[in-house]
Amino acid sequence: MNVERLYSIILGPHVSEKSTIMGELNNQYTFKVVTDASKPEIKEAVEKLFNVVVEDLKVLNVKGKTKRSGQGKIRRCSNWKKAYVRLETGHEIDFADLA
Repeated sequence: MNVERLYSIILGPHVSEKSTIMGELNNQYTFKVVTDASKPEIKEAVEKLFNVVVEDLKVLNVKGKTKRSGQGKIRRCSNWKKAYVRLETGHEIDFADLA
């Protein structure tokens, strides 16, 4: 796969209370990815960028929310894609070292 494509697939980690708990208990990490990325592309990107072995991968599309402004105007946030990546035992990603 193209190296430039690998760097553009993962947009960043998705940090929330749920993703933090899953990371501690199941060695699972959550990433925000490009909407046109497939499972094999995401798996290869995570393995090559972080030098880890991916055991399981789940991908889901998150629908954008509809919000109202103060003047009563309705706007819609864009849709995005989220990937749950579980690593094999003995592998981990430390985001503090990457910065």
